[in-house]
Amino acid sequence: MVKTSLNQDQQVITSVKSRFNIRQLPTILLRQRFVILGVSCVVMSAASFFAVSAKSNYQSSMQILVSSNLSQGSQSNNITQDADTKTIDYSTQMKLMLSSKLLQKAVDLLHSNYPDITLEYLKGQKEYTKQAPLKVSLEQANTETELVFSQVFEVSFQDNDPVKAQRVLQALQKVYQKYNTEQQKERLDRGLAFVNTRLPEIKKEVSQADKNLEQFRKKHNLVDPEAQSKIVLESLADIQQQLQTTRAQLQDVNARYDSLQQEIASSSQQNAQLSSRLNQSSRYQILLNEIQKTELALAKERLRYTDDYPSVEKLKQQRQNQLTLLRQEVKNVTNSGKDEKLIQAGIVGVDPKLLDELILLQTNLLGLTANEKSLVQSEQRVRSELNKYPNLTAEYNRLRQKVETSHKALEQLLQAQQSLGMKISQEGYNWQVLEEPALGTYVGNNKLLYLLGGGVIGPLLGILAALILSKLNDTIYSAEDFNKLTNLRVLGTVPKLRSPDTKYSKKHLLNLSWNHQRSLPPATVEASAKLPVHETLDMIYQNIKIFKYPLPFKSLMLTSAVPGEGKTTLVLGLVASAIRMHRRVLVIDANLQNPNLHKILELSNDWGLSLLLLDETTSDFQDYIQPIHPFIDVLTAGPVPEDRVKLLSSQRMKELIELFEQNYDLVLIDAPSILATVDARIIASFCNAIVMVERMGKVKQTQLIQAIEILSKLNLIGIIANEVR
Repeated sequence: MVKTSLNQDQQVITSVKSRFNIRQLPTILLRQRFVILGVSCVVMSAASFFAVSAKSNYQSSMQILVSSNLSQGSQSNNITQDADTKTIDYSTQMKLMLSSKLLQKAVDLLHSNYPDITLEYLKGQKEYTKQAPLKVSLEQANTETELVFSQVFEVSFQDNDPVKAQRVLQALQKVYQKYNTEQQKERLDRGLAFVNTRLPEIKKEVSQADKNLEQFRKKHNLVDPEAQSKIVLESLADIQQQLQTTRAQLQDVNARYDSLQQEIASSSQQNAQLSSRLNQSSRYQILLNEIQKTELALAKERLRYTDDYPSVEKLKQQRQNQLTLLRQEVKNVTNSGKDEKLIQAGIVGVDPKLLDELILLQTNLLGLTANEKSLVQSEQRVRSELNKYPNLTAEYNRLRQKVETSHKALEQLLQAQQSLGMKISQEGYNWQVLEEPALGTYVGNNKLLYLLGGGVIGPLLGILAALILSKLNDTIYSAEDFNKLTNLRVLGTVPKLRSPDTKYSKKHLLNLSWNHQRSLPPATVEASAKLPVHETLDMIYQNIKIFKYPLPFKSLMLTSAVPGEGKTTLVLGLVASAIRMHRRVLVIDANLQNPNLHKILELSNDWGLSLLLLDETTSDFQDYIQPIHPFIDVLTAGPVPEDRVKLLSSQRMKELIELFEQNYDLVLIDAPSILATVDARIIASFCNAIVMVERMGKVKQTQLIQAIEILSKLNLIGIIANEVR
């Protein structure tokens, strides 16, 4: 068996392009004519309904002059002001006239006579209302002066009843006049009420601000943190000055103390023993510690009080007494008879004045040391206190600013209270009715407008819907679409085939081979008469014969992307074309799952391909063949097997096709669709050539692309466009 295959480049699927251009517009509109007609009919029906339902409209109107109160005061006082400050804000006035609050009052007045009138109806918010029946429009005044200070507004209302239209505007007139009176009174009351309401709040804020500032001062014991910080800063500078002086004095006393020790040492070589003796005296050390404590306390008190303060005098007297006791202790230690060695060593020879001076210097040294320590602590404390003042100053400034702001606001409000009454009387607007509402006048209806609109909009919407559906739909409608999607050869286009004329078909077949026809039973002759005959099928058959690459093929499989694309009919049509060329043809129904060929030809399906595949013991297939013409044999699908995939993919199937190719000029295989089952993919591998049949208006681009991708590496030679209009 010789297999033919195409170059894979010839089956490359190109990108899907847009199928719409201006030249295709008539075709698309013709194809979607029922959609256009349906949409147009719906729109025209709706327009006709509205035209029939439309009633005559009557309109009543009134004119209202809106003037500024400022104009009266300006004219009476001969005051000329900028025109921009006196122009009416007509947009705000129109919104006010159409506000729900005023319209609801008019609805309440009309409720007894016209309960169907609601706020939604007046504002055009009902479903049945195309537009608001109540309108407010602006008209210019007559003179430039009036244009500056006033505007004329026209209020109109449309309804099917002229009396109703008039009464609605009369109700609105009452509402507007009442509102004009009330708003003038409320404006003055509201302005003064605002001041009277705001005044206690401002006073309360002032009181609270004063209270917060006073609490701050009491909490921190400060009147003005800025002034107090300056005092603390000066105190710090004074302490630093005292500390510097004390350290200088301490340095001087240390020098004198060292000098005195050297002098005593020169007068007595045993001074070291005396110092050791004094250091060993517990009473001497206790007195020194007490003097040091007294000096420290005295230094702290002198930082706060003067020398004549009682506590300072008391500490000075205490220090004097402690010095007397210290001198006495030194004498007791130096003159004691308990240590004869010290006396013999010459300690007694030390000048008592030098000893007194030594004790005094030592006492001063202790005092200065204690004073220095106290000053250092005071400096640290003052610095720590000074670091708190920035936050305290910021808080104080904030509270003071709040107090000043509150007092200023209170003062301004009191001033505004005095002049507010005069200013309010010069503000606001006056509404004055210039033209009373009259009986509604006829303004026509919208019947013609509805009909014209439906006649124009209906077809446009239909065309738009048709274009949208065509754009969204990826169904293939013409053979040209195949060229845009794939490089496969289009073997031919077939129109929708009619049912064959039995008499003509019989006569045609009898003319081909009368002698052979006489030997066939009547049932087979009737089956052969069901073959479709059309000149396009002859052209397709010739195109397939011409396509011989690399060698002529004898087995040809017809398949499709999806079921129902007419491949069985085209198989029978190609059979009819082949027998006119005196070719002996075998037609095989390979759709084992849903066979259809035997139904069309009215043949028995009790035996066929499925049983022939199961019968592997014999190579004689004639018992399974049903001849319907001297040149045509048919192998039906046979009973549905349990495992058709196993049968079709068996070696028996391959051998049978090779055997058929040896006994027939052409083997036509009617295979199932590619995307529905795997059967066609299996059979395709055994055939010389494959042809796809696609029905226009049924197959989609994605389905076709997927099917061609499956067969792209097999021997696919072309495609037939079926039911082309």
